[in-house]
This record gives sequence, C-alpha cells and structure tokens, in this order.
Amino acid sequence: MSDPSATSSPDVQTETSDVSTAKFDREELVRGWREYEPRRPRVVPVLKAAAKTDMGQVRENNEDKFDFYEPEDPAILAARGCLYAVSDGIGGAQAGQIASELLLKNLISGYYDHASSDLLTALYESIVNANDKIHSLAQMIPERNGMGATLTAIVFCEDRVIVAQVGDSRAYCLRNGTLFQITQDHSWVEEQVRAGVMSRADAEISPFKNVITRSVGAAPNVNPDFYEEEAQPGDVWVLCSDGLTAYANSDEIAAVAGSVPPSEAARQFIEMANVRGGRDNITAFVVSVRALCPFSEPESMASQPETTSVPVPDEETVPFSTHGDAGVRESAGPGRPGWKRMLGLG
Repeated sequence: MSDPSATSSPDVQTETSDVSTAKFDREELVRGWREYEPRRPRVVPVLKAAAKTDMGQVRENNEDKFDFYEPEDPAILAARGCLYAVSDGIGGAQAGQIASELLLKNLISGYYDHASSDLLTALYESIVNANDKIHSLAQMIPERNGMGATLTAIVFCEDRVIVAQVGDSRAYCLRNGTLFQITQDHSWVEEQVRAGVMSRADAEISPFKNVITRSVGAAPNVNPDFYEEEAQPGDVWVLCSDGLTAYANSDEIAAVAGSVPPSEAARQFIEMANVRGGRDNITAFVVSVRALCPFSEPESMASQPETTSVPVPDEETVPFSTHGDAGVRESAGPGRPGWKRMLGLG
C-alpha cells in the first residue's frame, strides 16, 4: 500500500514496546460509553458476522486490522447500532500496523462515546479525531512520518446501513444474487478511470494501482465518503482490504459470499488470495443480514426464530443502478431511497 502524501522513512528498528501496539487510555475503555437517553429501536437487524485476517505469503508482519462492536443495550442499538470495520495500514518501520490499530480503537470509542444524537456526525467526527491522533503521533516520531491507514466501516442501525470510506479497501453488497461494489477507491488509477483517461483493464495492471490518494492519519485533514441505504434481509456485505481484491474479481467474491456462511466465506477469501500469491496482507469481513426483527427484550428475543422479520418493501421495478465498470451505486431515483454520497456534514 502506497500513499503519495507519505515520505519514505529509513528502515529503523525501534524498541519493541514502541511498535507492538498503539497507546490507548485503558481507563477510558473500562468506564464504558456515555449514558444514552432511554430508547428502544424500532427494529433490529439479525446479523451473522465473521472476519479473518492473514499476513499473506510475502510480508513479515500484518498491517491489516479488523474490529467490531455489537451492543445489546437498547438505547445504544437505537442511537448507534452495530459497527464493523476493516483497515489497512501504510508506513514503514511497522508504522502501518500501529496506524490501523490506533484508527480502529479510536473509531469505535469515538463513535459510541460521541455526544451528538446524529449518527453521521458521530461517525464523521470519530474519523476526524482518529486522523488527528495518528497524524500527531507521526509528527513526534520521525520513523513514523507519513503513517496512515485505509478505512472501510459499516454501521447497521435499525433498518439503516451507513458505509464510511477512506482509501482503497472496499465494501460490497450481495443482494438478490447480484454483487455491487458500494465504495469507490481513493486511488490514483481509479481517479484516472473516472476521468476517462485510463481503461479499467489498464488500471488493473498499472504499476501505480496501489498508490492511494486518501488515508486516515497521513495528512492533517481527512475527507471520508459516506453511503447510506436501507437494510434488507438476505443481504451479504463484504468488507475487505486490497490484499483480497488484488486476486479475486467481483464474480468470485459473489460466488463465495452467496454460497457459504460468513465464517466459511471469510476463510475461503483468505485461502483464495494466498493460493494466488498472497503478496499483501489479506482481510475479509463478511456480514449476513438474516432478518429485520421488531425489538423485544433479550429474554423474549432469545426465543424468537431468526426467520421472524418485519415486512420489507417489494423490489418494484427499480434495480440497483451502477456507476462505470466498477458497479458503484448511484441514486436509484425517486422510486425508492438510493445511496447518498455525504461529501459534507455542514
């Protein structure tokens, strides 16, 4: 993973205690999140999730990370929902490993502890806060100058799905047998393709395909993209680093995600990339939406079958519209809600 905003750093081996993990306020974790106003969610998605990460066949350390948080408190479910995320670190001297870990820790704590009642504001500002912390750390330690990380995160809150994107990790949604690439890569070759000066085929073999144009932490400011949709039972979401997409095309991702449970799908994705070379770290997070259920207290909810669901809209005649060869979703028009590109929260 390369970042044009990152400067090359010498191959300096620092103390193990400095690079093994990112510093974090453990007391902040222990105390829990802020107190939420008592509230029950209208519906809760029944989710089955699994993730795997692998060093690959060439790298000597793993700069990829995944993390998640699944609250059970009704008030937190209603206000914030469940969060799942994948990050791919960039930077020398193990800085990428620190950046991805620091990003996901601060993303989750910042999102769930944010004072705003608005979900998007909390998510956006938690990313900005993580960017500030990573960038500040990099400025203090020369060996970590330019370190950063990609971020692909997904939030399921009631019947909403929110995706946050920085970098070239990806989010896919398999719906009714069709796979859609939800996110757009923040990479140099993707920008050339969108500008019409490079074909998709040329982008796949370009020596600059791993050069990203946005990351969290490598620059003083960060500009995430956001996408929103309604959750539907049967959806399968795949979050992954470029260690998978370098070796698996959309048809192959769809075939695996649509044929086996999340745990087996994640395992097969890792094996697929390793068998084909595994030159990068590989991470896959698979989340299956089994149902949308009316909320009930945990005691009674445990006795409900997973197949109990609330009515969902018919598919009508409005399919997913796509953007270019990558199949990135645009607005589906007035017939039903489409993806919303949140370029600012002002």
